[in-house]
Amino acid sequence: MSTSVHHAPPPSPTEPHILDNAAWAALSGPHADLAERLGRAARYPTDVSPFSALADPADPRAWGDLAALVGPGTATPVSGARGVPEGWTIERSGDGVQLVGTALYAEPAPEAERLGPADVPEILDLVALTRPGPFLPRTIELGSYLGIRDRGRLIALAGERLHPPGWTEISAVCTHPDHRGRGLATRLVRAVAAGIRERGDTPFLHAAASNTHAIRLYESIGFTLRRRTRFLLVRAPGGQPETRGPGEPGARQPEVRGSREQEAGQPEETA
Repeated sequence: MSTSVHHAPPPSPTEPHILDNAAWAALSGPHADLAERLGRAARYPTDVSPFSALADPADPRAWGDLAALVGPGTATPVSGARGVPEGWTIERSGDGVQLVGTALYAEPAPEAERLGPADVPEILDLVALTRPGPFLPRTIELGSYLGIRDRGRLIALAGERLHPPGWTEISAVCTHPDHRGRGLATRLVRAVAAGIRERGDTPFLHAAASNTHAIRLYESIGFTLRRRTRFLLVRAPGGQPETRGPGEPGARQPEVRGSREQEAGQPEETA
């Protein structure tokens, strides 16, 4: 595997960066086989990832498609939105940062093992204890996940989540509290990044803005801040969630307002 520092080509200054709407770029690209999509909106299956995405968060038609896709009264995390249309509500918001690993030194970790579906119960237990971000029964289908064990017990984890073309997000970085301070998270992040580099992609990740410890760690190993962001957990118009049909109509689609606070849900990670 390549251990060299990798520099991605700069985006055109006249075009939005693909990471500005990473979830949509993944769902309409490399993760299209996992996507549930309706028009200008898409989401992951609810047992894979909670995230939904809009082709253009400023387009009220995309919000109408999302309302029909998720169903009335359903809450879903979205990113990239500066406001929500009338009828939608913001349940929760959070500040985050997006970091890119263009200067990260990546190398395999000999002690790390590739995790698979049989390891999911242990992964769910570790994630419940450490709370790095959402991990669901089929999240492991999003990419490669590596773990480190101590006497057979899973004590550290890192893997891949969003996969926009040319980029792969490192996610679910966590270490059991009894085993912190040993550099396990750093070794796993470098190892996951080595696999990402091997196929020609560049690693990136998100962290909660309040998680200054994790941000300092990531910056110390070569990640750099690309942008600050906010994540929104939004609720679709309508009553209680119902069983959806593919042709179910969404709410009316007035102009998207920018006065409501931006993007939310939950940024990760715990190092």
